[in-house]
Amino acid sequence: MAVTLLPFVAMLITALHEPGSPPTGLSLPTTAHWENFAAAFEATNFLQLAASSSFIVLGVVPAALLFSSLAGFALGYLRPKGRRAVYVAFLFGLTIPFESAVIPLYYQAAELGTLNTQWALILPLVGLAMPFGVFWMTGHFRSVPLELSEAARMDGASTLQLFRHIHLPLAVPALVTLGILLFLNTWNHFILAIVLIDDPAKRTMAGALGAFQGQYQTDIVLLCAAAILLMAPTLIIFLLLQRHFVKAVLAGAIKG
Repeated sequence: MAVTLLPFVAMLITALHEPGSPPTGLSLPTTAHWENFAAAFEATNFLQLAASSSFIVLGVVPAALLFSSLAGFALGYLRPKGRRAVYVAFLFGLTIPFESAVIPLYYQAAELGTLNTQWALILPLVGLAMPFGVFWMTGHFRSVPLELSEAARMDGASTLQLFRHIHLPLAVPALVTLGILLFLNTWNHFILAIVLIDDPAKRTMAGALGAFQGQYQTDIVLLCAAAILLMAPTLIIFLLLQRHFVKAVLAGAIKG
């Protein structure tokens, strides 16, 4: 825990130094400059970027959860013919370096006319979330006892009713955990936001960090202050949903 928290402590200490001063590690400043957070708030145009990031997150996370749960249910429970080949294809997507898709995505967004819009981020991020999302949800649906489904089938439940009323409620911890991971990845996404969107007001929150990078120098103090502000929403979301996150982890450990 100490090793994990040390970079964040160093970031907070650096953010309290005088703006424009070089970083000094873990040495405390003589005067704490709390106004750096207000300056970073204004420089990043925090509220506008928060609205843009929220729009992108709301476009990516629900769609990715829906498609991942449907595909995971099909591969993990229905198990149609050819499921192994489909599952391996999704797993193969986990091995492809993300950076190799940036240039093709740029030209594809230009062809679709979504360049310099939030949809240039939403559509690729939904697709890029599928390999891990399907892998995650397939593992969950495979672990659901068959007796539950057989009892529902005996009562005349259809496949869709079986998914909605039996499997989906049981998948809430897995979906919440996957949703947290997708939220963190989308909210903090940087590369595609810089490449596909020229307007800083339409980027994600992480794209605002470029505001402190000049041609000859970077204001490390304000950069650290802005980074802490950008991390705050993700920490709040995790704290609110940590009960479901821990429940999913414990369920996997017990079943293992």
